[in-house]
Amino acid sequence: MKTLIITGASKGIGLATATRFCDAGYRIINFSRTIPPDDRIESYSIDLSDENTESNVATLLNTLIKPGEISLVHNAGRMVNDSARDADTKILAGMLRLNVIAPHILNRCLITKMRPGSSIIYVGSTLSEKAVANTFSYITSKHALVGMMRATCQDLMGTGIHTTCICPGFTDTEMLRAHVGDNQEILNDIAGLSAFGRLIEPGEIADAIFFAANNPVINGAVMHANLGQIES
Repeated sequence: MKTLIITGASKGIGLATATRFCDAGYRIINFSRTIPPDDRIESYSIDLSDENTESNVATLLNTLIKPGEISLVHNAGRMVNDSARDADTKILAGMLRLNVIAPHILNRCLITKMRPGSSIIYVGSTLSEKAVANTFSYITSKHALVGMMRATCQDLMGTGIHTTCICPGFTDTEMLRAHVGDNQEILNDIAGLSAFGRLIEPGEIADAIFFAANNPVINGAVMHANLGQIES
């Protein structure tokens, strides 16, 4: 049986992705702070931003995972409003631990167990390759994720493991709604920024992740999944 290891599958894109892989017959292992509402998912409550994450995750994975065909999806993340002028160093460090260091830890634990056909999928953002004001820490971490994906691709040449960064556009998730204060007017304005005039559904991103995980021709690539974002 193929295995999906995913972070942040308790809601949003992560939950939709875990469900998509479940439906395809994968064994699902999730690391997140809260438990997903799907009892097919083996879930372990771990705060990936905690400084003790590495030893906790390594111990679990050594117990749970045998060598085989593994898809690893780095989905967990969070967003804060801050600026280069006044970003709190502790907040930036916490953002980097969750959005960058945690993927590195999981890679270190799992690459030696991955056999040809395995994949490492990073979930980035439209803001992985561009920037807007007042999202300093998030943008910094998501740009770093693209660099990690590209470096991963080069370092894994010849292993049969491929890697991709999926960059969702504005997706109707709890994180986006919290970021705008659940203001429907703002959400409507954001929806108007895509060529289709709507927000993306989490399941649409899950389909893109599943495609990337199962198609090694998409290797070392950044895939923008944003319905055609209108640029101003």
